[in-house]
Amino acid sequence: MTKSNGEKPRKTDVKVSLIGGHRLEGATLHERTVTASLIGGADVDLTDIDVPDGAELRITKLSLIGGVSLKVRRDVRVEVHGLRLGGVKDDGPSRSGGPTVRIDAWGLIGGVTVVRP
Repeated sequence: MTKSNGEKPRKTDVKVSLIGGHRLEGATLHERTVTASLIGGADVDLTDIDVPDGAELRITKLSLIGGVSLKVRRDVRVEVHGLRLGGVKDDGPSRSGGPTVRIDAWGLIGGVTVVRP
């Protein structure tokens, strides 16, 4: 994860495709990432990066069909927002503090699954 020094991020990553999802890895992401596709979700692996305490990483997924599969460490708090037909599966920490990943998932079909290895 590339972190800016100020309060506002310097860069937002944007990934766009017509058909097909996106595979994102933590080392190449900035503080904010937007993925957009007609059909296809986002497969995000953040296990190889150290998100500092108090930091927030934000990922926005826009698609008609496709969900989000997010892989994070056990201590990372995940917040899921947006509108989609599909649930959220996450058995991780819900306490405040520590690093936070915010997923904004917008779409017709597709849920959000959080995996903690």
